[in-house]
Amino acid sequence: MTYKFFWVCLVSLTLSACQTASKIEKNNTSADLLEPAEEVDMVEADTEKLGFIDTVPPVNVTEETPDEEPIEPVIAASKPKIPDDLWDRIRAGYQMDIDLDRPRLSSQLRWFSSHPSYLDRVSKRGERYLYYIVDELEKAGIPTEIALLPIVESGFDPFGYSHGRASGPWQFIPSTGQMYGLDQTWWYDGRRDIIGSTQAAIAYLTRLHKMFDGDWLHALASYNSGEGTVRRAIRKNQKAGKPTDFWSLDLPRETRAYVPKLIALAKIIKNPEKYNYSTYFIPNKPYFDVVNIGGQLDLAQAAEMAGVSIDEVYLLNPGFNQWATSPDGPHRLLMPISKAKQFRTKLAEIPNKERVTWVRYTVEAGDNLLLVAKEHNTTVNVLQNVNKISSTMIRVGQELMIPVAGNKIESYTLSSHQRLLAKQSRAPNRNRIKINYTVNPGDSLWLISNKYDTDSKTLARWNNMGLGDPLIPGKKLVVWLEPKQSEKSTRSVMKKVVYTIRSGDSLALVANKFKVSINDIRDWNPNVGSKKYVQPGDTVTLLVNVVGG
Repeated sequence: MTYKFFWVCLVSLTLSACQTASKIEKNNTSADLLEPAEEVDMVEADTEKLGFIDTVPPVNVTEETPDEEPIEPVIAASKPKIPDDLWDRIRAGYQMDIDLDRPRLSSQLRWFSSHPSYLDRVSKRGERYLYYIVDELEKAGIPTEIALLPIVESGFDPFGYSHGRASGPWQFIPSTGQMYGLDQTWWYDGRRDIIGSTQAAIAYLTRLHKMFDGDWLHALASYNSGEGTVRRAIRKNQKAGKPTDFWSLDLPRETRAYVPKLIALAKIIKNPEKYNYSTYFIPNKPYFDVVNIGGQLDLAQAAEMAGVSIDEVYLLNPGFNQWATSPDGPHRLLMPISKAKQFRTKLAEIPNKERVTWVRYTVEAGDNLLLVAKEHNTTVNVLQNVNKISSTMIRVGQELMIPVAGNKIESYTLSSHQRLLAKQSRAPNRNRIKINYTVNPGDSLWLISNKYDTDSKTLARWNNMGLGDPLIPGKKLVVWLEPKQSEKSTRSVMKKVVYTIRSGDSLALVANKFKVSINDIRDWNPNVGSKKYVQPGDTVTLLVNVVGG
């Protein structure tokens, strides 16, 4: 009996020791897997009190135990494939509800889908800028449909200028541009700067989106016609108990078409096959790199150092109006990403004094700073800063250092002046005759257009002007005259003839010779026609019916 009792006690003691070891194992397992909330004092185990202690093996996390869930192996999630085509990236970032069916929207869809060549043309223009725009929209959390807004605004023409004086790819008017930090000087117009205007557009659209409680259609309508116009339309509908969504508002005609244009473009880009269109491929990678130039630089010299055309430099940096970057900044140039390294290397090799070409000019009698500045295609401020002149007073014999274009001024084809000349040289249609008009004191677009039987808007367009642009006496304008109705017969073929006045000629003789009237000659040639007598060597431009003899 005593012998059996002894074995019972021994078995009981053994089982107790096993349970204690199991508890220690579990406690150690938890301590190994979890960070302690705070430090605790560690105490050595009293083996005598325990009576039995075993060495606890380390926990093998790959083994299953009855008290623990099996641990699944962790598989790294594969990164989503980056699209090769930028249009795919744009589609992926759509946020607006474009699944709409409205009459105004349908008409825009019909126009765009029936003009695929236009969509290709604006896509090719936008290829330089679109990656940057999409990247910045994504950073700002703005729907990528907005990347299509420059198509609506300017057709992605960085030099676009409207009769309402809006300029650049995002079409900022002067006052709004100033509000968002876009400087507008003789040297530089920030409304055309790709980086500056995009950042300003994002800031403006973000503000409008917040103002209209997250309604993108109201925000876009406000971008076009102003937030005041949209707010008044909303209040008007509220008072009348009408809906206040965009489609229900009484807005200007242009704005009523403006938002549907963007939505139509977004629908076509989202599903081009549905509209029988194939998008022009644009690589989903940066087109340009931003190079810090540290000061003023001749743009022709920059093009040569980078190994690109002068036109490419202007297209990437359309904010610069003249032959060089602005002396007041921004001191950066955008260059094709494949040419940026070469440009940086060569830029570092040239001394600062060779970044622009300088001439030394000696002041003559009758000179003033304004006259000297105009003759050298610069400004009074530049001459004052360069020569450290605090006033406009200069003296005969004084020497001035003047920055000038390193190449012939005609080679800067996309400078402000050369673009204007190109615009003024393009006839609106055949059988028109161009006359040059010099603005006189007291002139206005209305007075001049009325004199030549046209309208102010057309006259402004011929001269790349806005209706509100100031007319400075001495400014050169062009007017494209249309042949009189009596000359428009089936047997009329009108040709432009430039005739040089000979000895003994008079306007009456010339008019009789070419079968035109003296008044026509005076209208076509205001500079010569205003003279009492014409002189040998004077030239007159005539519109002659060569079929009628």
